[in-house]
Amino acid sequence: MTRASWDPALYRSFDDHRSRPFHDLLARVGATAPRRVVDAGCGPGHLTSVLAGRWPDAAVEAFDASADMVLAARDNGVDAVVRDVVDWTPGPDTDVVVANAVLQWEPTHLALMRRWAEAMPSGGWLAVQVPGNFDAPSHALTRDVAAGPRWRDRVALRGAETVYDPPGYADALAPVAQVDAWETTYLQRLTGDDPVLRWISGTALRPVRDALDDAAYARFADELAPRLRAAYPPSADGSTWFPFRRIFVVAHVR
Repeated sequence: MTRASWDPALYRSFDDHRSRPFHDLLARVGATAPRRVVDAGCGPGHLTSVLAGRWPDAAVEAFDASADMVLAARDNGVDAVVRDVVDWTPGPDTDVVVANAVLQWEPTHLALMRRWAEAMPSGGWLAVQVPGNFDAPSHALTRDVAAGPRWRDRVALRGAETVYDPPGYADALAPVAQVDAWETTYLQRLTGDDPVLRWISGTALRPVRDALDDAAYARFADELAPRLRAAYPPSADGSTWFPFRRIFVVAHVR
């Protein structure tokens, strides 16, 4: 799995927008009395407590590939550990696995989801949400800048093929589970200066940040910012509407 560095505080600066898909995903999970619930890619752990609150009698396990995120999760009272999703397999008592906005970083995540579902007990629930906006202007413009002569030998970004459409996930999991797959585009209201740049700085720009030193990253951001402002102009009240497509998959294992 790609190990980009993470800034937990920056990531949580848009907490309301980032948390809403988690709650929408969880609402479609029908588990009543799971033995073990796993938050795979728990981030700063601020949503892990939601799992513990819904299933108070379950053992709740949390992990993330980022040591910084795990440290933040522990500060939030979550007993998280550093672990990569590709190195983990559900145990026989793992009745619920939630992977919220993490599997898009793993190129082989479709096969990984199938492996997890096959390892889970009958009746288990696998719930996954990934961003589906890799062909949106925010990401397409970032790739355009990265492909320029100044950056193309230093920055590598994945394209729109990073994630699948809902039928792709459904087809992969249908042999082993009853699948509910859908997509939602959230129209997010952002405020402040260069809000779209700030939003993607916490996620999509992490590989760029890791590839460049501070000065080079600042130049990259300066080159990208006016393109984003043109693609996402402010409304009359000064706020910016930012459509964000997300893809959801809930698999009930047979």
